[in-house]
Amino acid sequence: MPLKNKHILLGITGGIAAYKCANLVRLFIKEGAMVKVIMTKAAEEFVTPKTLAVLSKNEVITDFFDENNNWNNHVTLAEWADIFIIAPLTANTLSKFANGACDNIVTACYLSSRTHIYVAPAMDLEMYQHATYKHNIELLVNRGHHIIPAEKGELASGLVGEGRMAEPEHIVGFIKNEITKHLPLRGRKVLINAGPTYEPIDPVRFIGNRSSGKMGIAIADEFAKLGAEVTLVLGPSNQTPKETSVKIIHIETAEEMFQACSKLFIDADIAILAAAVADYKPKSISLSKIKKKDEDLNIELIKTIDILETLGKQKTKQLLVGFALETDNLIDYAKEKITRKNLDFIIANSAREFGAGFGVDSNKITIIDKHNKILNFELKSKLEVAKDIAIFTINYIQNNA
Repeated sequence: MPLKNKHILLGITGGIAAYKCANLVRLFIKEGAMVKVIMTKAAEEFVTPKTLAVLSKNEVITDFFDENNNWNNHVTLAEWADIFIIAPLTANTLSKFANGACDNIVTACYLSSRTHIYVAPAMDLEMYQHATYKHNIELLVNRGHHIIPAEKGELASGLVGEGRMAEPEHIVGFIKNEITKHLPLRGRKVLINAGPTYEPIDPVRFIGNRSSGKMGIAIADEFAKLGAEVTLVLGPSNQTPKETSVKIIHIETAEEMFQACSKLFIDADIAILAAAVADYKPKSISLSKIKKKDEDLNIELIKTIDILETLGKQKTKQLLVGFALETDNLIDYAKEKITRKNLDFIIANSAREFGAGFGVDSNKITIIDKHNKILNFELKSKLEVAKDIAIFTINYIQNNA
């Protein structure tokens, strides 16, 4: 969700389309954004501050001073915002923006803003086509502002044509598209696997490991934030991605994980295999619960398929990344895996390192690429480690294009 946790400052000016801003605020909140509203006095004729305050869960500011004569600091408001959108943008306010006039809270915030500015013009047909409008809007374009085009339809005058403020859904979609189209991994198909596998012994018992899936899930979230189309093949875990765009395929066994990863790998641009797949599984599975007996129980184990090595042999255009969790000789074993499994780079971490490995919220990694470049990182939260991995991946792609 590109608008999640974004600070959105919404400036409403005095056009009939201001009534649509109640729904616009609601949609921003639904996207996970935090919204503050500022209004001109004229805008209050079309939508009430109380309505917008309830929807945004923030006080609506309409003047430089509140009713208790406390100053509403327009500079602080402008600095708070990640995105400043003016909707509707009337011809009057457009002229003030173009010429640097400052006579209300909206124009003051505009002149103080250094963030991304979006404007949604709304005016009657003849005004929208007037040379003055076109001149003023061109000035805003040259300043790097984003213009959300007005739409065609019936106007307040009764005329039909261009000039209607874009519908709230279209405004939100426009902003989301502008944000995502500049993300470094936009359009990249990314396969990630995570978590353990459970290899059944009987209907109630299994062979597994202590992996929580936290590291792989954090990577999936980070890559999704950067615009990638992420599919996560997830073993048994009580963790889930926060990014709703991440597609999840739930599996239990190593064979199920192999089948899912093999299908996805064909079309993947990047594959990061972070799962702790069982190396062995029972040769046969009891159809009923094995009863406790006096004598010892022997279970014959056979090797599971090495998913990473198999994908390495199938690799064509994909960037393939593996993980190496070791207790001894970490760097030597990791380097050997790069060659044997045809990896582009590997993320190595020690099971003996305090605060790293399974079941914790932190990790300490070393990244080694196929050119023998080694990069060591300090102990960090798995969320921060995921960011380091994403940055390394982007740089690796750029340097090896």
